[in-house]
Amino acid sequence: MDLDRLTAIDVHTHAEIGRDGHGSLSPELLGASAAYFKSQSPRQPGIDEIAAYYRERRMAAVVFTVDAEHATGHPRIPNDEIAEDCARHPDTLIPFASIDPHKGRAGVREARRLVERHRVRGFKFHPSLQGFSPDDPMAFPLYEAIEELGVPALFHTGQTGIGAGVAGGGGVRLRYSNPMLVDEVAARFPALRIILAHPSFPWQDEALAVAVHKPLVHIDLSGWSPKYFPPQLIRYASTLLRDKVLFGSDYPVLTPDRWLADFAALDIRDEVRPLILKDNAARLLGLADDRKETPS
Repeated sequence: MDLDRLTAIDVHTHAEIGRDGHGSLSPELLGASAAYFKSQSPRQPGIDEIAAYYRERRMAAVVFTVDAEHATGHPRIPNDEIAEDCARHPDTLIPFASIDPHKGRAGVREARRLVERHRVRGFKFHPSLQGFSPDDPMAFPLYEAIEELGVPALFHTGQTGIGAGVAGGGGVRLRYSNPMLVDEVAARFPALRIILAHPSFPWQDEALAVAVHKPLVHIDLSGWSPKYFPPQLIRYASTLLRDKVLFGSDYPVLTPDRWLADFAALDIRDEVRPLILKDNAARLLGLADDRKETPS
């Protein structure tokens, strides 16, 4: 991956359709998410299409799905499939995996295999959709493995469009996505690199507090147009958290084109913009280290 060529690194994009056309969510939950985000099209792009989209924009993209088989009963898209498909596009795509913490020791073994054999760069958790509290000891062996492997763990935080408007929210419980629950994870696993995904409505101040207090906790700005960011998030992104805030879009529900256009209008210091758009992610994901190790 040629970092000098890239204009940005999007740390939050979704692969929601498998090779066989199988979706990562049930039609009911996927439809609720599309309605919540006012998606222009219910069609989900495949990984090759995601790669072409980002390559055209000279961007890299972190790609993942969510394994929520225990809570939803819906079969996941295999992590191996996503990693193998991303490997066809190493100039543009960065594979993350998702493992349901309810899978216990089998999940730990899978995490190690994915990093060691497929060079997966991190792991995505969606506590509300996966039906677990981040501070549940059930998940600790998986966190420990991810910490030892030296890759980040990305946690959905705040409200979610998945299940919105469905009776009972589709069984999705918002309280599991309070960033204060991840504070316990950061305290117990101090070498684990953590990303709190999204402006964490209604817990934005909690997310900022955790990121300021815990050295390896970062925040990605995905899922919201920047014009809706709360003022304290903008202020911290430009000052105290300038080295710990990351560009993310939530593609395909929010495009990087729209995100970047609205980001340009924010009151962010000029010298901080390249940190948010690329440099912080390159360092966190180890891409800068890869460049140093590549022979000239």
